[in-house]
Amino acid sequence: MNIFEKAVDSIKKSIPTDPKLLRREVKSYVMITLCLGVYALALVAFIINSEIVSGGVNGISTLIFYATGKHIPVAASAFVINVVLLLIGIRILGKGFGLKTIWAILGLSVFITLWTNLIREPILADDKFLSAVLGGALIGVSVGTAFNYGGSTGGTDIIALIVSKFHNVGPGRVILWCDIFIISSSFIVFHFFNGHSVVDSIRVVLYGFVTMGVTSYTIDLLVLGSRSSVQLLINSAAHYEAIAEMISHEKNRGVTLLNAEGYYSKKETRILLVVVRKYELQPLMKRIKDIDPNVFMSVTNALGVFGNGFENIK
Repeated sequence: MNIFEKAVDSIKKSIPTDPKLLRREVKSYVMITLCLGVYALALVAFIINSEIVSGGVNGISTLIFYATGKHIPVAASAFVINVVLLLIGIRILGKGFGLKTIWAILGLSVFITLWTNLIREPILADDKFLSAVLGGALIGVSVGTAFNYGGSTGGTDIIALIVSKFHNVGPGRVILWCDIFIISSSFIVFHFFNGHSVVDSIRVVLYGFVTMGVTSYTIDLLVLGSRSSVQLLINSAAHYEAIAEMISHEKNRGVTLLNAEGYYSKKETRILLVVVRKYELQPLMKRIKDIDPNVFMSVTNALGVFGNGFENIK
């Protein structure tokens, strides 16, 4: 099976046959498409037009854009680089990246082309720092939201997976070093190819690092924030059955009943063990308080929760 056959096979496997799953997939594609539009808007309006270089494949394409005197569009070079990396990834890693990765590569190129034709000048021409912050934040929001809907950006993520396969290096570290190298290279492009002064070229690098930092922080806030979980230990001797019933049927969460004994009272009691998403915590605590105003609860952050209703073990 050649590379293109593997890619086609990967696309076929990504399409669900169940109608319910198909509707869910359609919704995720709609959201991912909206995220790609916002991503491209932030990239063009705040980053590229402000002569700021971000990380990843789009950063490489921005370097090519300015190194060639703006003759090679960012969308074109980004598309070619992404396709090459995708085909190499399928060949080396021996697995499909799914239809969403291919959709992201195509969609991002289309949206970048669209916004490039519509927006010719930077929105905040007199404030590059604010452009770096706002651009990084919008990119982070769009990428983080796309991740939560199963989207993938491809690009340097594929390089990270390839390096991690042959070397004992985490993908996150590979992506970080790729971005540092790409952004640092903007000094050479703007100083030697575009004739910027040393100080102005250094500023381009610094603005790039600001964008990278804001983007990374925003992505972590969205991805980890939506997936973070908490563990509750609920002690309600008189109403534990009613609380367990509410959690199980109203909140659709599992409950574990633990037998316990109070050290001071020497009385047997029941403790409920519950794990929920962090955003579910406050509404759940209010409902528990309604059932038993004297309930005793402890809440702890869960480092990772794997299984039905939470994350899958990869």
